Amino acid sequence: MKQAKLFKSYIPMTETAFYILLSLAEPRHGYGIIKHVETITNGRIRLGSGTVYGTLMKMQRDGLIIVYADEKRKKIYEITDTGRQVMQTEIARLKELHANAMNFEGEFYD
Repeated sequence: MKQAKLFKSYIPMTETAFYILLSLAEPRHGYGIIKHVETITNGRIRLGSGTVYGTLMKMQRDGLIIVYADEKRKKIYEITDTGRQVMQTEIARLKELHANAMNFEGEFYD
């Protein structure tokens, strides 16, 4: 998939995809991703295994992550350079969104 088309298919990211890739700042297995997302969102997001594994399969197919087996033959997921570029783009978008929200926040309160 060409990079522009790939970025267009992921940006803006769904919250699920964002938190899955964010969790891969270090390699993790699927259950580790689920627990990490739950922890960093203070339990607000509880990802189901079907959602996580479906998203991971799509990300692997699109080259955002790679998969390998550890010594216990568990699948470990790791972000690729392309995945990092997608995250950098999304983080920049979110920073802009946050800055604009902060600048205009007062307009929505009495």
